[in-house]
Amino acid sequence: MKILELHIYGYGQLENIEITNLHDFQVFYGENEAGKSTIMAFIHGIIFGFPTKQQTAELRYEPKHSTKYGGKIKIFHENYGGAVIERVKGKAAGDVKVFMDNGKMGGEELLKELTANFDKSLFQSIFSFNLQGLQNIHQMKSEEIGKFLFSAGTLGTERLSQTEAILQKELDTRFKPSGKKPLLNEKLQALHEINKDLKIAEAKNRDYTILVEKKENLEQEMNEINGSIQAIRKKIENLNEWKRIEFIVKEEKWTKKELRELGEVEFPVRGIERIENLNQLIHPFNAEIHSLAERIDQLKEEAAGIQPDETFLKNEPALLALLEQVPLYDQLMQDKLQCETKLLALEEDLSITREKLHLNVDEEEIFSINTNIYMKNQVEAVSRKNQKLKEVKEELDHQYQEEKCILEELEKEVQLAVKQLLTKEERLSLEEKVKIGNDKQSIEVEIRNLRDKIEFYQQVNERDKETADRQGKQRKIQFLLFGMVLVAVTLFGSFLQQWFLAALGILGCVLVGIFMTRGTKVQKGIEVDQTINSLREKEERLNQKLQSTKYMEISTLEEQLLSDNQRREEHRSLNLKIKHQQSHFDKVIAKLEQWELEAAQNKEKLTSISRELKLPDYIAESYLLEAFKLMEQSKSISREKKQLHSKLQHIVQQQEKIVQGLKSFSHLYLNEKGLDLYNEAYLLRNKLKEEHSKQIVSQERQSKLSDLEADLRQKTQAFKQLQSEYDKLISSAKVLTEQQFYELGAKAARKEQLIEKMESLQSQLQYSILSEGERDHFLEVHQSEELLVECNQHVLLLEGKLKKLQENHASIKYEIQVLEEGGVYSDILHHYKQKKFELEEAAKEWTVYRLAQDILSATIEKYKNIHLPRMISKAEEYLSFLTDGNYQRIHLQTSGSGFLIERNDYTIFEANELSQATTEQLYVAIRLAFAVTVYENYQFPIIIDDSFVNFDAKRTEKVLKLLKRMDRNQLLFFTCHKHLLSFFERENVLYLAKGAVQIIS
Repeated sequence: MKILELHIYGYGQLENIEITNLHDFQVFYGENEAGKSTIMAFIHGIIFGFPTKQQTAELRYEPKHSTKYGGKIKIFHENYGGAVIERVKGKAAGDVKVFMDNGKMGGEELLKELTANFDKSLFQSIFSFNLQGLQNIHQMKSEEIGKFLFSAGTLGTERLSQTEAILQKELDTRFKPSGKKPLLNEKLQALHEINKDLKIAEAKNRDYTILVEKKENLEQEMNEINGSIQAIRKKIENLNEWKRIEFIVKEEKWTKKELRELGEVEFPVRGIERIENLNQLIHPFNAEIHSLAERIDQLKEEAAGIQPDETFLKNEPALLALLEQVPLYDQLMQDKLQCETKLLALEEDLSITREKLHLNVDEEEIFSINTNIYMKNQVEAVSRKNQKLKEVKEELDHQYQEEKCILEELEKEVQLAVKQLLTKEERLSLEEKVKIGNDKQSIEVEIRNLRDKIEFYQQVNERDKETADRQGKQRKIQFLLFGMVLVAVTLFGSFLQQWFLAALGILGCVLVGIFMTRGTKVQKGIEVDQTINSLREKEERLNQKLQSTKYMEISTLEEQLLSDNQRREEHRSLNLKIKHQQSHFDKVIAKLEQWELEAAQNKEKLTSISRELKLPDYIAESYLLEAFKLMEQSKSISREKKQLHSKLQHIVQQQEKIVQGLKSFSHLYLNEKGLDLYNEAYLLRNKLKEEHSKQIVSQERQSKLSDLEADLRQKTQAFKQLQSEYDKLISSAKVLTEQQFYELGAKAARKEQLIEKMESLQSQLQYSILSEGERDHFLEVHQSEELLVECNQHVLLLEGKLKKLQENHASIKYEIQVLEEGGVYSDILHHYKQKKFELEEAAKEWTVYRLAQDILSATIEKYKNIHLPRMISKAEEYLSFLTDGNYQRIHLQTSGSGFLIERNDYTIFEANELSQATTEQLYVAIRLAFAVTVYENYQFPIIIDDSFVNFDAKRTEKVLKLLKRMDRNQLLFFTCHKHLLSFFERENVLYLAKGAVQIIS
């Protein structure tokens, strides 16, 4: 979570303040009373609530000169996105509203979701620390420092160490194994002394012990008799209950027996009533059905005598259609002649087009050729590309010749310059002769320099060998990939018959193979070795010359060297020009290769299009666009020709349909033969009128017959439905006859009466105190009255015995009371019991604190084994950084809490053995590691308030560098020390001014 903006309505002395564009590392600088602590408290208050009036330990920061109290904070949450938290004066902690960027709104519940249910104290102990934590270290005893640091690494504050100290202090004030002043020790000593006095008094009162034993025996016997009386009274109560429900239980058993004898009876609900109703409906329906059947047979006989020719009438629509088309026959003849004329003209046009294209395909194949708009666009694009490639080729050929000529001229100049240069041996000889002319001291200096160079080259040689081994592996991978590309180029050129590309790919593969086998590692090593050898040879020559101490004139030699240097400079200049010209030449070659690639691709597209259009290659290469237009024209002519053929065929079919239709009707329904088309049509019309008259009369009879048949079907369906219900009713009872159905109905009625009786009996028994098992047991007892009398007599006997025992118990109790009231023993015993009670109560308190200490120790051990190792690893990293590697490891104490610190020389220190500054660095490392490991999933801002003022300049710089490395959490750093501002960028610092309290930067 990152804080982006602060808007303070009113908080302490701050009123209507807006702070925007807070950075990931934001510094707030201001002198004392400028508002730094107020801003920190404002952040805590808005997110976690204002302090209540009962929380006197925290200031509420209510404004003195304004009624507005509170403000809002704009944040960005890594899981929920942007949000604005606003809290103003209201209930105890203030009224809060949360506005999410996604439109969601809420209050405390949504805020708890954003803060992962952290409260203020937990947040301050983990993500907010100040000078107080470091001051606590200064105020502690040496043995307490380790526990304090362990507490800071587990809870973030010193509360763990404080709790441990409080628990141990409470335990020590109550009990020490060898102590005398603790409370439990004093009470144990006092109880021991009272016990001695009690034993002396007890020896004087042996009769008291005997009486006490008698009293206890009597009390035990009285309890046993009371138990027996309770059991017998319970039995009497059960017998009285049985006497009340005996008849009901027996009636229930008889009813169950009769139900078992009846068994399972499956009978329909209201079966008798339903079958009687069905019988009353079935008989009338049967009579009506017989009457309707007779009337239907009579009408069928009448209709058979006047039947029309149904097959003729069925064909009436077809016949009428034919008769209406007779006048169109002549018009169809004229249309046929026109179509035949047009077909001849189209045939001639199509023949001319096909001759131009030299197409060897029939008309059906022409339609399969793709000439859509996409193909047309492709043809136009390929034609344009082909023309453009021709123009580019001419320009590239000109550039190639020009750059090649310039490069050849430069190479000739370089060759001429190389001939004028001194050889390596000649130049070395001249240089040695010039150097020999120097004095002995300069030669000695040069010898020392040569020795240093030899040593340097030896080191370089070793380092280059290691580097070359690593680079060799990478170079092999690069060569392998480049080789694969060249192989692909070779295959591609062979496939397209582009032999230049294929040759280029093969040449590249050979070069890659040569480089892979030779490499540069050996060459470079050889060059270094040669350099070392040459330097050693030079050293030997200088040594010889130092011994010979010959001197000679060197002015001529220096002029020769100067002239050679000038020629070498000219040679280097020519080489640079060649490299520059070579790059130009390579660019032209690359452009030619690119042109060939594009030309091959374009040719491939052109070939593909010509094949798809079924055109010869020689036409496609030069006249692709014109051929495509002729193809479209040919396709259009063929399409029109096909349409005319279809139209002509349709006309012939219509004529044949008219003639054949009338011939077929004449053959089937007319007696005259050899009639022409128009006479056949006239006679067929007359025949149609006669059959219509017969049809009208027949339809009247048929309509009446249909009504009667519909009525018959309705009656028959109703009869079948009633009969089906009757059969289902009989079958549902699983009987065959109606008589059996009535007998089963009587049996079902009897079972229903028994079930009702059974339910009534069970309702009476459900409130009985006797269980079903006890009721079954009493059914086997035949003399319950005699048993009840016997139990009552037994109770009377036991009550009499109990009364005598109670009298003896009262007598003995009185004697004991007399002994206790009459002697010292009772006082000592009372005092002993009182002290023993006090000891037990104090021991309970000690046990509570001891259990709390054990639980805390177990929790610490669990934390040490599970969570603490990862935190310690990060703290070691931070501590090593802060101390420049002087302290590298942090170890846990084998038992209890605390840390051991390991220095880089493997010396182990306890926390109290470290210097004050190192202890503070350890505290900072542990606190920061605790925030970024144990609570790494909660990216809250880390708030620091002048916690490093006791550090010197170096330690301050190190801790600030460490804070800048922590990029997961936003850091808000508050300080009043101006010298710290030099460690931060100016845009990351906000200056707080006194008085108006405005942001002035």
